[in-house]
Amino acid sequence: MAAAHVIVTSTTDSEAAARELAAQAVDARLGACAQIVGPMTSVYRWEGAVRTDQEWRVEIKTTAERVPALTERLRQLHGYDLPEIIATPIEGGSAEYLAWLSEETAR
Repeated sequence: MAAAHVIVTSTTDSEAAARELAAQAVDARLGACAQIVGPMTSVYRWEGAVRTDQEWRVEIKTTAERVPALTERLRQLHGYDLPEIIATPIEGGSAEYLAWLSEETAR
């Protein structure tokens, strides 16, 4: 059985960009809420070289049903050529919180 609720994670290169991604997701009801974590150091391979950069992580709580629309919106807003957009299932938690999450992301 697939999880009904997920956390969609993305990273970006500034706190301002992270705030914009979070605000746009919540304003469009694609996410019920979002947290911004950072700055943090990311190490990754890009275009054949290992890079180290400062990034901010955005964690958006949403329903599985809203993931495709949220993914598309994040792609439109994102400044990266290939943004990280990963959905992680929420396997449990407060029933009241998860009900609120569903209500906030209802169309």
